[in-house]
Amino acid sequence: MALFSAITSLISKLREPGVNADLDWNEIENQLIQSDLGPKLSVELVELLKKNSKVSLEEGLLELLGNERDRNLFKNKSPNVILIVGVNGVGKTTTVGKLAHYLVTTGNKVVIGAADTFRAAATGQVSTWAVNAGATLVSGKDGADPAAIAFDAVAKGFEIGADFVLIDTAGRLHTKAGLMDELSKIRRVIEKRTPVGEVLLVIDGTTGQNGLAQAKIFGEAVGLSGVVVTKLDGSAKGGIAFAIEREVGAPIKFVGIGEGISDLQPFEAAPYIASLIRS
Repeated sequence: MALFSAITSLISKLREPGVNADLDWNEIENQLIQSDLGPKLSVELVELLKKNSKVSLEEGLLELLGNERDRNLFKNKSPNVILIVGVNGVGKTTTVGKLAHYLVTTGNKVVIGAADTFRAAATGQVSTWAVNAGATLVSGKDGADPAAIAFDAVAKGFEIGADFVLIDTAGRLHTKAGLMDELSKIRRVIEKRTPVGEVLLVIDGTTGQNGLAQAKIFGEAVGLSGVVVTKLDGSAKGGIAFAIEREVGAPIKFVGIGEGISDLQPFEAAPYIASLIRS
């Protein structure tokens, strides 16, 4: 994340009296793109900084991203159904467990639907998370129809008066049309009973610009209402979530900062941007 500190220093030098900065502003734009903010947000940010010399990099990001965005989970009639999606290896099942813990500790009754039926260890993994989080698990046999399990989880949510039903889906490559169609089917089947309140895309904070491609394709398949960024406890530049928020319109709602069950936090733009810029 030292890249942002370097960019901040360069901006300060460019704002010194008598400096012809045009070429160096182009360099700043390139460095912002390298930080995974994406071309669109990087261009907008540079234009803002050039026009107003009193605006810092930190203030500019906050202004463009909008600190007033609603980052709360959607409040639907109970149960609120949340579909958790993402590619392989981003920490999706772990995120389901941590989100269940967060919801239970804030006074909610939670059901988890183990709709990842293709990875042999997935049901056992999510079962452990459910026990630790104090959530009710609905699962099936390996290879069972994930849409049927999702439907059963929603039914259990109605039966026990749950506040939230979290559906853990199998990780899938966003480039595989058949797998994306299956995700669309899961949503359609759930909505025979009740609306899906949220579709949260889990993104690995180290992913880079491929994360934006993922978000666009998942959005086309099932619609996205928000983003969860994981693995921010390492060397992640962390800018890709901002690019997704700006270009796909899905706000960052939670960030994963460690391996513990409590290491999923609601996203707050101002302190996150401050930590990004000042690291």
